[in-house]
Amino acid sequence: MHFQLRNLVLWPRNSKLAPRVVSFAEGKLNVITGASKTGKSAVIPIIDYCLGSERCGVPVATIRDACSWFGVVIATSDGEKLLARREPGTQQSTGDMFVLEGQKVEIPSAIEEKNSNVDAVKRMLDQLAGLSNLGFDPGGPAGGFRGRPSFRDLLAFVFQPQNIIANPDVLFFKADTMEHKEKLRTIFPYVLGALTPDALARRWEIDLLVREMRRKERELEAQRNASAEWRAELRNWASEARDLGLLAPEDAASGRRDEELVASLEDVLKKTSADAEVSDSALDAAATEAADLDREEGAVSLQLAEVKARLDNLARLRSAVDDYSGALKKQRDRLQLSRWLRELSELSPATCPVCGGAFDHANGELDALCDALANVEATARQLDPVPAVFAKELVQVREQMRQLTDHFKGVRARKQAVETRSARIRDERWRRTAVDRFIGRLEQALKILNAPEGDPALAAEIAELKSRLDSLRVASSDNAVRDRQKAALQRLSATMARLLPGLDAERPSDPAELIIDDLTIRVTGPSGRPDFLWEIGSGANWLSYHVASILGLQELFLSQKGNPVPSLLVLDQPSQVYFPRKLAGARTQATPDPMLADEDVAAVQKVFVTLAAATKATKRLQILVLDHASSDVWGSADVHLVEEWRGGKALVPVEWLSG
Repeated sequence: MHFQLRNLVLWPRNSKLAPRVVSFAEGKLNVITGASKTGKSAVIPIIDYCLGSERCGVPVATIRDACSWFGVVIATSDGEKLLARREPGTQQSTGDMFVLEGQKVEIPSAIEEKNSNVDAVKRMLDQLAGLSNLGFDPGGPAGGFRGRPSFRDLLAFVFQPQNIIANPDVLFFKADTMEHKEKLRTIFPYVLGALTPDALARRWEIDLLVREMRRKERELEAQRNASAEWRAELRNWASEARDLGLLAPEDAASGRRDEELVASLEDVLKKTSADAEVSDSALDAAATEAADLDREEGAVSLQLAEVKARLDNLARLRSAVDDYSGALKKQRDRLQLSRWLRELSELSPATCPVCGGAFDHANGELDALCDALANVEATARQLDPVPAVFAKELVQVREQMRQLTDHFKGVRARKQAVETRSARIRDERWRRTAVDRFIGRLEQALKILNAPEGDPALAAEIAELKSRLDSLRVASSDNAVRDRQKAALQRLSATMARLLPGLDAERPSDPAELIIDDLTIRVTGPSGRPDFLWEIGSGANWLSYHVASILGLQELFLSQKGNPVPSLLVLDQPSQVYFPRKLAGARTQATPDPMLADEDVAAVQKVFVTLAAATKATKRLQILVLDHASSDVWGSADVHLVEEWRGGKALVPVEWLSG
């Protein structure tokens, strides 16, 4: 990912003072050298804070008291971006941010107010890195160790602060906390290119397909179980059909085969409750009368529905006519004024009764208004007979509806009387209802019975899901991810083997490898015994393996197309193992920096030469080193000296501190 530091910017609390701008060169080894307490170790926390850290790690007192905003200008493939964040004051952090974007960003002399927030900046950085929106645990919670990768996670490969760069127990930025350590283990296959965004998307698709297939398999199994249960009850279905008069006694005989019973029951589906008659159950006169009344009730009900619909239509039409007539009346009342004005205009001299002006210029407008009034009155006269016609029609329809209602009530009363007189009719009606319900249940049951292995379409869907899952699993198998990760780690080991002889390591020829599970380096000696970084003594060794591994990872990232890790590396005090803090702290304004022994100078120079060679080899990696060591130590390396903070010069200008 093309992501390099163009400027570091501080805005003073005193708005009359200009901002402090520190500029860097892209694709080179940039060095800021200086004495203790000049602000070198504040550079990484400032960059981290502007890139959305949860807490402000900028040292309190001098720097935070003097600054109102911190900012960085970064160069990306989308142009420059200024990311500034307000000094949090008494809080641990603030979400207030100021963002400018463009091909070339102009640094403002002051920031009056925020125009963004830290969450929006994080989303922008995630998109800029091209990170996947999917988590590493399909179907799992959105956050946590297995949540989606974020730009903040990638900064583990960017910063090597003073407490990390020669640490035997911690290899990466913030990996000293369990939360960041677990997340780093999770994202390593992703940043190494072993688990691509497409492969991650396939994992999610596999999870969705598995859940869908299991749901369909449960549904198919339920159908098969239902079919088995229904077949066990087959003779009970045939007996019930016989009792309801839908199946002849010989068709429901106990000696018939299952297939014959199923065929007979399929014929039952062609029948209705009217066909459920037995030969000895002829209806009596009451039943005949009840049937006639059923037909009459149906006919009257249909007529009643038609009349009701007609009445509703007439009511809606009458309402529409009334609304239209009211609108015409309002127009006529408003236009009446035009006739009066025209009558006044015919007088000599004609003057306006409101303003006293002449009417000569308004005759045309008055004529148009009078013509409109005439049209409205003509339309109103045409509508005048309509309400009378409606009234007559409404009376007729309401009378027809009353007659049909009375007729319907009479038929209902006669039916109730017949049913009251004949228990046979009540029983017959109950039996017909039971027959209708039985036929409905039988239809569904036969569908299941005719497919004892379940719905063929559902089985085909499951087979298709299995086929898609097989192809997806082949394309994104865990073995393939492990193989790609192993190959990437082997490349890293080869790069470290190339870099270590140029550093001050005691065992430069022993194979070294990155162990992701422990997030550390393991070195294998001639005896075959593996030694972890914390088991190898000497700060010089720890520094050498840190530098070799972080440079090797950056070279690996840059060799992969579209890798999301920023092409930026910031190291704070790599010479500290040779330049002890107690010596650096002993320096005063009146005394020079402590001198290093010749072998220490040579060791520090190796670090700078290795870093400079890495920027030359990649041509896209930018490295920033913050160190006590001056140019007389690393002078032979290809270095871009950014600034030297000595003799009263520091990160925060002296004039900012006055008062």
